[in-house]
Amino acid sequence: MITSVIDVERWELIEPFTIARGTMTALPVIVVTLTDRAGHVGRAEAAGVDYDGETPAMLVAQVEAALPALRDAMGDDLVTASTLATLQTLMPPGGARNALDCALWDLRAKQSGIPAWQAAGLPPLRALTTVYTLGLGSEEDTRRKARDARHYPLLKLKCDAERHVDVVRWVREEHPQARIAVDANQSWTRELLERNLPLLAALGVEMVEQPVRRGEDAQLAGLRSVLPLAADESCTDRASLATLSAYYQYINIKLDKCGGLTEAMALGDAAIALGMQLMVGNMCGTSLGMAPAFLVGQRCGYVDLDGPLLQTADRADAMVCVNGVMQPPVPALWG
Repeated sequence: MITSVIDVERWELIEPFTIARGTMTALPVIVVTLTDRAGHVGRAEAAGVDYDGETPAMLVAQVEAALPALRDAMGDDLVTASTLATLQTLMPPGGARNALDCALWDLRAKQSGIPAWQAAGLPPLRALTTVYTLGLGSEEDTRRKARDARHYPLLKLKCDAERHVDVVRWVREEHPQARIAVDANQSWTRELLERNLPLLAALGVEMVEQPVRRGEDAQLAGLRSVLPLAADESCTDRASLATLSAYYQYINIKLDKCGGLTEAMALGDAAIALGMQLMVGNMCGTSLGMAPAFLVGQRCGYVDLDGPLLQTADRADAMVCVNGVMQPPVPALWG
């Protein structure tokens, strides 16, 4: 029988990280560790979706509730594609299913000797350039962070309803060569978006992420945007795709939102079939949280896996990232 351990951890950030929804100084995560009778170990991490009210205690309770039925379905303890499919029926999308799903992917890789990327049908993993995110702050703080980030080629700038074009201008002056995307985290209206778009384009911005509140995406109907728009909070799993292709060119796939790597791969397939492009993101976290998302990133136009870069520490066998170029995870970490 597979045994399980669920831990709650707290990872400190280098400095307070502010977005339109608020500020955080540390990130709580859960870590699920699964061990089979032969001693193979699979593990994964999840931060959950804070704006949906997910907490570590809630995630732990959801994982514990699902484990008995999952063990019954597994029989001989071997993780198969059928095991992963069964999990999708036992739990809703969210951080708890993400942790359990990705732990099963890792355990399957350890049991079979087949890397997770190969089991997912991907070619050998290539290095990816991740964005580096600058949180909201004063002009002085923003300029300092932009100077400190000059070795990163691709920046994502958090904005809100008051701080937007000026933020981009400050960063552009301090890091002229940077590629820049902006993320409003649902804080803009269509009117503000239309006013900002030509100004942002003139400053060399490449993409705008989640400008309006989720559930109010229809206000973007008929918008002729000079920049591609990406749905983040509005895009959870495949069930959320039905209307998004009319308003957005990209979707931001996050494992904590969609509920793990299994759904993330299927979500990517469905979005591509609709003519949309892919981005992979994170809810912050360590290299253990980024590792399965790195597989999703192989098909993405934008990769946002900078969670560990914002923290004071990372895990043993951490993913290597130099000047924004992130290397694939080693098997000792995950997959």
